[in-house]
Amino acid sequence: MTRVASVCLAALFAACVGPNFKRPAPPLVEGYTNGELPKETASAPGGRQPGAIGAAQRFLAEVEVPRNWWTLFGSAELDALVAQALRANPEVLSAQAALRQAMENTAAQRGSYFPLVQGSFDANRNRDPTGVLQPNLASGATVYNLFTPQVTVSYAPDIFGANRRQVESLAAQAEAQRFQLDATYLTLTANVVTAAIQDAALRAQIAATKRVIALEQESVDVLKRELELGAVAEADVFALEAAMAQFESILPPLNRQLETTRDQLAVLTGRLPADYTPLAVELDQLTLPQDLPLGLPSQLVQRRPDVRAAEAQLHAATANVGVAIANLLPQFTITGDVGSTASVMSQLFKAGTGFWSIGANATQTLLDGGTAYHHVKAADAALDQAGADYKSAVLTAFQNVADSLHALDTDADALIAASRAESAAQKSLGVARHQLELGSVSYVALLIGEQTYQQAVISAIQARASRLEDTAALFQALGGSITPPR
Repeated sequence: MTRVASVCLAALFAACVGPNFKRPAPPLVEGYTNGELPKETASAPGGRQPGAIGAAQRFLAEVEVPRNWWTLFGSAELDALVAQALRANPEVLSAQAALRQAMENTAAQRGSYFPLVQGSFDANRNRDPTGVLQPNLASGATVYNLFTPQVTVSYAPDIFGANRRQVESLAAQAEAQRFQLDATYLTLTANVVTAAIQDAALRAQIAATKRVIALEQESVDVLKRELELGAVAEADVFALEAAMAQFESILPPLNRQLETTRDQLAVLTGRLPADYTPLAVELDQLTLPQDLPLGLPSQLVQRRPDVRAAEAQLHAATANVGVAIANLLPQFTITGDVGSTASVMSQLFKAGTGFWSIGANATQTLLDGGTAYHHVKAADAALDQAGADYKSAVLTAFQNVADSLHALDTDADALIAASRAESAAQKSLGVARHQLELGSVSYVALLIGEQTYQQAVISAIQARASRLEDTAALFQALGGSITPPR
């Protein structure tokens, strides 16, 4: 009978009220998109060379996303930018500090598992009122010193698991902060890669625009000389000057975008714009990753740090329900004191000066206006909210991957069209120049050819940049892992 009672008592002290957390099951889907995903994208002209921006990209369904995915772009300058950002970006430093804070809060709460031991020492000089009370000291002295060293031990048994649920909640919040840090790493690297690609694309567009403006200036100079000779009409000169001015008006917005992008890169790498020295990442020197590992869709929720953070928050909310329920139940406390009292320091701890006490206390709230009850209802609502947030994070993760896959598929087609348009415009411009030399066409025809070619060049640059940017977006959507900086 005693053994059964001991087992029941142990079970009571090991009990934790409230629901136990269960990890949500991953979505049971076989793919990321509606319909079968092509095994590879189309290949643009000039894309036969491995790593070329026009090369076909293959989707590998059951291969894990590589660590430090940005290195697949084959740029030492890009790698250096990412390394700078991971070391110095203030958002990374903030996330690291938040993780340390969450871990220390968890460790502090674990201290409640153990008794609280406090030491004290009181020293008093007293005078008893002899006309009212008899002297308290055995010697009968009315004026005396009193020294009392004392140790107090208090312990609150975690009978219903309130403290264990609180530790569980804080540990889950620390885990959420850990995944938030991983998400910060991932977002930061993706932003750096995208900004570096945009920087390279803008510089390429500016260079192409300047080349066309130089050609336009040459044409204007030639036409002005012919106007002096009376060989052309004045309207043709004005038309060509207007076209050149139109091309020149393209440059200021491009320069503004370039400076804005460089300011963004400065901040991402933890520097002030005035202290930032751009690293020249050239668009044509970047390697397009041809093999795109997608992993299994069911494993996406394990790879995405934002989903794992939402799962940890769901875990914390589940534990908080147990904390709120435990606060409805009786609270128990065991206390004990031991010490010595003497009127002379040298008499402390001698026979007859010692004292001790031990006691227990049980407290049950009888009436609180429904405060504890409504705390439970609030914890239930917070759990429902965390569950909805988790589902939203999962849906967003799959949407991000699907959007990136669709973008890469259409990017390949857009690059094919842009490359063909660039090639055709270049050939057409060459024909127009030759015909102008033969005198069979006017400068207006050359003007139209130059405008068409300029637009085709810029469209091709934008198409190549979009393909690289969307490849980076896919790695981000898949939760590409990152080696933390040291």
